[in-house]
Amino acid sequence: MSKFSDKGKAEMPELNTSSLPDLIFSILFFFMIVTSMREQEVKVQVELPSGTELTKLERKSAITNIYIGTPMNNKESQEAGIQLNDRQLSRREVNNLKSYIVEEKERLGNKAAKMKVALKIDNNIDMGLLSDVKMQLRKAYALQIVYSANEAKSSTGN
Repeated sequence: MSKFSDKGKAEMPELNTSSLPDLIFSILFFFMIVTSMREQEVKVQVELPSGTELTKLERKSAITNIYIGTPMNNKESQEAGIQLNDRQLSRREVNNLKSYIVEEKERLGNKAAKMKVALKIDNNIDMGLLSDVKMQLRKAYALQIVYSANEAKSSTGN
């Protein structure tokens, strides 16, 4: 007979998984708080000008963004591109801006009267293109225009 027998072999206890759902929901909640969702992918390179007298927008629900800058997918071209939320236009297609703004107003429904157009314009853009865009906005009766800028660094001299 051997000194060791299989009769008294203890079974491995089961793993307690009762706190696993709490752990998973805690991790999910953490990532939901920390992650920010970007509404649009910016396809135009924009270096915003700086300003000193800036105010922050409170309600961003009825805002249509228009980016004017150099297209990121066409680096060799010096022609400015226009991005309307997720749509891209070239400078030659600026006349299509009116129809897009009308579509946006229809999409907003009863918030159309409070619709604001946020212009995010690169520093090096030709003013002729900007005046063309503003003329199309006027034709579409989008008269509330907001210009975006970065806050200027205050310099203190001694």
